[in-house]
Amino acid sequence: MKDQHENPNTTTQPKKSIPPYMKAMSGSIGGIMEACCLQPIDVIKTRLQLDRTGTYKGILHCGATVTRTEGVRALWKGLTPFATHLTLKYALRMGSNAVLQSAFKDSKTGKISNHGRLISGFGAGVLEALVIVTPFEVVKIRLQQQKGLSQELLKYKGPVHCARTIIREEGLLGLWAGAAPTVMRNGTNQAAMFTAKNAFDVFLWKKHEGDGKVLQPWQSMISGFIAGTAGPVCTGPFDVVKTRLMAQSREGGNLKYKGMIHAIRTIYAEEGLLALWKGLLPRLMRIPPGQAIMWAAADQIMGLYERRYLHNAPL
Repeated sequence: MKDQHENPNTTTQPKKSIPPYMKAMSGSIGGIMEACCLQPIDVIKTRLQLDRTGTYKGILHCGATVTRTEGVRALWKGLTPFATHLTLKYALRMGSNAVLQSAFKDSKTGKISNHGRLISGFGAGVLEALVIVTPFEVVKIRLQQQKGLSQELLKYKGPVHCARTIIREEGLLGLWAGAAPTVMRNGTNQAAMFTAKNAFDVFLWKKHEGDGKVLQPWQSMISGFIAGTAGPVCTGPFDVVKTRLMAQSREGGNLKYKGMIHAIRTIYAEEGLLALWKGLLPRLMRIPPGQAIMWAAADQIMGLYERRYLHNAPL
């Protein structure tokens, strides 16, 4: 009976946690919202990363060129695999992170250390990279690198046709081109993101998981935006290499890039050090706002669940 009278933030409260399936659901809904809002920036990022000849002078020039030569709809190329990919990715990321965190929670207090959060985030990032991100991004990037809207002139007619063509021409493993840099990018990103998001929620808003407090959407957006900023800077080379490896086709010749390390060395030798951070600005325009949108939706769902089912408070 002693725990019922103790401070809820020390003993009783931390034992209450949101189940992984609710975190997975909240992440998938947030992913849908993010995809619809930010797809054009992702298309521009991909085009800039694949540009070896200086066709595009920057973000605005790239967007204007694509719109002028291919139509506005071209900015939403690859939306179907992108939206599906984000929905599944966030569901797996949020759910697996919750499961992994449970293994690091203190059995008495229910609290988890920052070390545990880092490992759980990295594990969730590795899992999402292998199961969902790599094959979906291979299809998305192949679709995005095609110029023009005339179906008869395009090699890949759509997401399903693209996947089938890759499997037929390159084998099943063709859908996992660039898996190594994707694993490194996503693992590092999620380790930093989950740890930073929790830290900023506590520091800025005094919000602890399970305390029944529902953040306002703008509060979640601020925490999510800041937490989503560090990853792109740290993982820029992995993202560029991932895009190059995924974009190259094994059809009819030798591969330019033999693997992650070879790609890094080749890009550095041929294009210079800064080429490994190509597309960084559009990544910063997409990822932090994307995290802000996703967390604004996810935190509302999880916060309402906390109040209704963990604290029995009226909605």
